Amino acid sequence: GSEAASEQGQEEEVEDRLKEHMDSLLDKSAKARQAALQSLRLALSSKTLSEFLLERRLTLTDSLEKCLKKGKGEEQALAGTVLTLLCLQMGSGPEGEEVFRSLKPLLISVLTDSAASPSARQSCATALGMCCYIAAADLE
Repeated sequence: GSEAASEQGQEEEVEDRLKEHMDSLLDKSAKARQAALQSLRLALSSKTLSEFLLERRLTLTDSLEKCLKKGKGEEQALAGTVLTLLCLQMGSGPEGEEVFRSLKPLLISVLTDSAASPSARQSCATALGMCCYIAAADLE
C-alpha cells in the first residue's frame, strides 16, 4: 500500500512541475520561457504523459503558438521540438490531428521565413514532417 501511495505522490509531483513549466511558457522573460521549453522537452521525451496532456493539449498548443510567433531563434527551435514530442504523445487520433492542424500554418510560416534562425527553421521542418507523418488525416 505505501509503495502505491509513494508512486502516486511522485506522479502528482511530476504533474505539478509540468503545470509550472506550462505556466512559465507565458512568462515575459525569454530566458524563463526557454527554460520551461527545455524542461518540457526533457519530460515529454522521457515519460509517457498522454493522459496528463490530453486535458491540457489546447493550453499547451496555445503557449507553443505564442513561443513560435513571438520568440526568436532558440525559443522557436525549442517550441518546434516540444510540439513534435506533443504530437508523438497525442498519437494518430483526433487529438494529435487537432494539435497538428492548429499549428501547421505557423510551422510553415517559420520554415519559409528567411529571417528566422536556421535552428528554428530546421526544428519547424522536423516538427512539420513528424507531425504530418503521425497525425495528418489528409494524405496530401
